[in-house]
Amino acid sequence: MKLKKHLIKIAAISCCLNIYITFGQKVQSKFWSSSAEALKEMEQIKKLIVAPTFKNKKFFVTDFGAKGDGITKNTEAFKKAIDACNAVGGGKVVVPAGNFLTGPIYLKSNVNFYVSEGAVIIFSQDTKDYPLVLTRWEGMDCMNYSPQFYAYNEKNIAVTGKGVLNGNADKTHWWPWKGRKEYGWKDGEPNQFKARESLHVMMKEKVNPVKRTFGDGNYLRPYMIQPYNCKNLLISGVKMINSPMWFISPVMCENITVENVHVESHGPNTDGCDPDACKNVLIKDSYFDTGDDCIAIKSGRDEDGRGFTKPAENHIIEGCTMKDGHGGIVIGSEIAGGAKNIYAVNCKMSSNDLDRVLRIKTSSSRGGIIENIFLKDIEVGTYKDAAILCDMHYEKPGDFIPTIRNIWVENLTVTDGGEYAISINAYKESPVENLKLVNCKINGAKTPLKIDYVKNLNFENTFINDALFKYDSIQKK
Repeated sequence: MKLKKHLIKIAAISCCLNIYITFGQKVQSKFWSSSAEALKEMEQIKKLIVAPTFKNKKFFVTDFGAKGDGITKNTEAFKKAIDACNAVGGGKVVVPAGNFLTGPIYLKSNVNFYVSEGAVIIFSQDTKDYPLVLTRWEGMDCMNYSPQFYAYNEKNIAVTGKGVLNGNADKTHWWPWKGRKEYGWKDGEPNQFKARESLHVMMKEKVNPVKRTFGDGNYLRPYMIQPYNCKNLLISGVKMINSPMWFISPVMCENITVENVHVESHGPNTDGCDPDACKNVLIKDSYFDTGDDCIAIKSGRDEDGRGFTKPAENHIIEGCTMKDGHGGIVIGSEIAGGAKNIYAVNCKMSSNDLDRVLRIKTSSSRGGIIENIFLKDIEVGTYKDAAILCDMHYEKPGDFIPTIRNIWVENLTVTDGGEYAISINAYKESPVENLKLVNCKINGAKTPLKIDYVKNLNFENTFINDALFKYDSIQKK
């Protein structure tokens, strides 16, 4: 019933997409006057993000028939434990030490799924274990394989503990579907290309997501953790490896805490944490070593992102470490709903395989407004491409010119930079506006600036390759 009501809502929104207008595109928001002002706002937002708490009742999965032998499939035992916990108002479902093979796990309200130290959750490689559910795949809504952890319209849910979540993907399972030989795909084998293109067409034609049916024979990989339309989420302490695709990607959720997690995988599109159209998100004290973006903030692709008009709003990234990845702190590219009030403080990054520090990527097929981005105290050893990248020409063009404005970067230090310090690729009619660097030191950049259209780019006590930079032009071509 919950799913039916939500799909009716999606259909109604889809019918109205043809009259969608990017409202507020020309309305200029307020830019911070100081970092103290931005930090004060960040602290006010942090007070809104409260991790859920749970009743002091424990439900051991072994009491419901689960076996940690690495062979027995525990899907039904896990379900029974979660159902029992939920039925009495919640508590902690405990997975003890052992290797527990399972299909997807559905999280219910008021349940903390606790993975003990020494416990490994090993997800099945058999697609028959993955039911079709309403999910979001690369920013597009559809019926596809269930994420390995899934919840729909639930409240107060958690995945915690010191154990390991193993997505069980490798160069012979899941990853070859990407269609690239470096991930195990071979000529003549199936891949995701046709299904991905079909989903794009369905989205563009505003087909109701319940009729966008994929699954077996389509090769669209599931995510590891994706609650959809949920409130009050906690993901804490666990180590996550080898996801088929994105690791953590809550969709249209509110009040999210991700803390002390360790994410490691070099598979295709194995992003670390990608909140999609979410509000009030805290990602702190976590480690990301990924095959794609480390943290990527999103709000839907093209028609689906614009249709819900839900921006990514009030995100705080604090005390995180990023190693390999296409970007450390990323906004986009599925960002059609826009993004605002994004803060990142006290983070460390360094790798020859880390492409960018701050990466904002969008296109005129997306549209939307990306604004109020604040970075402070970011320590970087090395990176490959750009310390700061704003790209409005990512993927195909369209009729919705995006806006990027109000970016404050303070105390960014880079020991040995890459190709560019700052790279901006924008539209003449929509230059990147109000980009300010304060007390930054970027060393080793081969080319300090690669910029086409920018308005109000300001350097304050900022050095690039030991040279004090000043940039007082209003707009540059």
